[in-house]
Amino acid sequence: MERVWYVAYGSNLALDRFRCYLAGGRPAGGMRVYPGCRDRSDPEQIAGVDVPGRLLFAGASKVWGGGSAFYDPAGPGRVAGRAYLLTPDQLGDVAAQEMRREPGGPFARDLAGLLANVESLHTMGPGRYETVARLGERDGLPMFTVTHGNASDLDPAAPTAPYLRWIATGLTEAHGWTTPQIVDYLSAAPGVQLSWTPDALTELLTA
Repeated sequence: MERVWYVAYGSNLALDRFRCYLAGGRPAGGMRVYPGCRDRSDPEQIAGVDVPGRLLFAGASKVWGGGSAFYDPAGPGRVAGRAYLLTPDQLGDVAAQEMRREPGGPFARDLAGLLANVESLHTMGPGRYETVARLGERDGLPMFTVTHGNASDLDPAAPTAPYLRWIATGLTEAHGWTTPQIVDYLSAAPGVQLSWTPDALTELLTA
C-alpha cells in the first residue's frame, strides 16, 4: 500500500492548517507548534468527500481551548470531509501528532503498518484519536480517518471561535459552502449549541 487517503473532518479541512501537520508550524489561533512529518511533501491530490456518520465536539483541546471535533461512524447523517492523498507513513505521523507523539515513533510506525488490515475500525488505545476508521475507497485507494473509539459516548463540549473559523474555511475550500450552509451544518453537531446560536455562528463567520 503506497498511497492512502486521509479524511479530515475538523480543522484539518483547511489546507493551511493541515500543512502544520505536514511541514510543521503553528496554526493561527492555536497554542501549539507542530513538528511536522518526516516527509513534509504536500498531498498528491486533494478532494472534497462526504461520509456516513456524525460530527460532534467533545473534550478539551490543548490546542484550541474548547471541544475537539470527533467522527462518530455510527451517528446519523453525513459528515463533510476533505481527503488528502498521503503515504501511509505520513498518515502515521499525522495521527501521532494528534496524540502528541513523535513523528516516526512507535505509534506512527505501528499505525502505518496496520492500515492494510483495517476493514472498519481498529482501536490502538484509549486516547482521543487512537482509533482508525476505514471509510471505503476513492479511485481504488482506501480512505481512513482517526477518531475516538467510543465517540458517541463522549460528553459534548463547545468548540472555540478560532477552531470553528478553521473548520468553516475548510468547508468552503473543500465543498464551496456558503455561510448559511456552514452554520446549518455546525449547528447540528453536538457540542456547538452549548455556546453558539446560529446567529452567533453567522456573526463569527462573517466578521
